[in-house]
Amino acid sequence: MSVAPRELARTTFVVLVLGGLIAASLWIVKPFLPSLVWAAMIVIATWPLLLRLQRRLWGRRWLAVSVMTLALLLTFVVPLSLAIAAAVGNAGQIVAWAKSLATMSLPQPPQWVESLPIAGEAIASAWRDLAAAGWQELAKRAAPYADVGLRWLAGELGDAGLIVVQLLLTVLLCAILYAEGEAAAARLRRFGVRLAGARGEAAVGLAGKAVRAVALGVVVTALVQALAGGLGLLLAGVPFAGVLTALMFVLAVAQIGAVPVLACAVIWLWWGGEAGVAVALLVWSIFVGALDNVLRPILIRQGADLPLLLIFAGVIGGIIGFGLIGIFVGPVVLAVAYTLLEDWMNDEARRG
Repeated sequence: MSVAPRELARTTFVVLVLGGLIAASLWIVKPFLPSLVWAAMIVIATWPLLLRLQRRLWGRRWLAVSVMTLALLLTFVVPLSLAIAAAVGNAGQIVAWAKSLATMSLPQPPQWVESLPIAGEAIASAWRDLAAAGWQELAKRAAPYADVGLRWLAGELGDAGLIVVQLLLTVLLCAILYAEGEAAAARLRRFGVRLAGARGEAAVGLAGKAVRAVALGVVVTALVQALAGGLGLLLAGVPFAGVLTALMFVLAVAQIGAVPVLACAVIWLWWGGEAGVAVALLVWSIFVGALDNVLRPILIRQGADLPLLLIFAGVIGGIIGFGLIGIFVGPVVLAVAYTLLEDWMNDEARRG
C-alpha cells in the first residue's frame, strides 16, 4: 500500500519539528544537565535512607528532606569550601615545599629490596638508576605525564567557583527530587512502558538498581579507602593529609586506587630518614589496598545482582567517555543493555 505524497510530507515535517524541539530543549537545559544527573544519582542511591528517616520523623516528608539536604550540604559544599580556603591560605607553603623537592636526592636501595623474590634484583637496579639520574632528570622525565594529567584535571574540574555553584545547584535539585521522588519515578515508569512495554518498565527499575550498586560498591568503597589512607597519612605526619585524602578518593572512584598516593608518601618518608614510619605506613597501605578487593564485591552484590566485570567496565568506560558523570552513567547503560540482551536471548527458550 503506497503512502500519499501529502501524508509523507506531513509525517516528515512532524518528525523534523519534534526532533528540533527535542534538540532545542536539550540545548537549553545543557548547563543544568551535569547537576541534574548527579542529583538523580544521589537521590536514587540514598532513597531508602530518606524513607527510613521519614518514618522516624513522624512521617513528615519535609522534615526528612530538610535533614537530607542539610547532610548533603555538610558532606559536599562545606568540605570543598574549607579545602579551597586551606589551599589559598597555604599557597606559599605549598610552593616552598614543591621547590624543596629539587634539593632532595633518592638514597640507594636497602639490602632487603634486592633480596625480594622474583623481582628484587630488577627493582633494586631500577632504584639505583633513578638515584643516579637525580631529581632534575626525574622531573624532566615525568613532565610530559604531569602536563597531561594537569590538563585533564583542569578540564574536568574547571574553576573552583563554578564547582561550588554546581554543587549548590546539585543539592537544590536533590531537595526537589526528594520531595517529588514518587511522582518522578512514576513518570519514568510510564515512559518505559510507553517505549517498550513491560521490558521498558523493567529497564527503568534495573537502572535504579545499577545506580545503587555503583553508589554502594564504588563510592562507599572509595570513601572507606580514602578515609583509612588519610588516617594513615595523618598518623605518619605526612603534610597536606587532607588534600591527599581527597586525591585518594578521586583515584579510588576512578578505579586507580589509593595505593599510588600512599606509595609516594612511603617513599617521601624513606627519603626523610624515617624508615620505621615508612615501613609502618607501607603495611597500612597494603591493608588499605586489600579493602578494595573485599569490600566492593560485597557492597555491589547488595545493590544489584549484576556481574562485577560489567560494573567495573561501566565505571572505567564511563569516566573515559563522559568524565566524572560517567561513574554512574556507564554502569547504568551497560546494565540496562546487558539485561535487555539477556531477556531477548532467553525469550525464545521461554516460548518453547
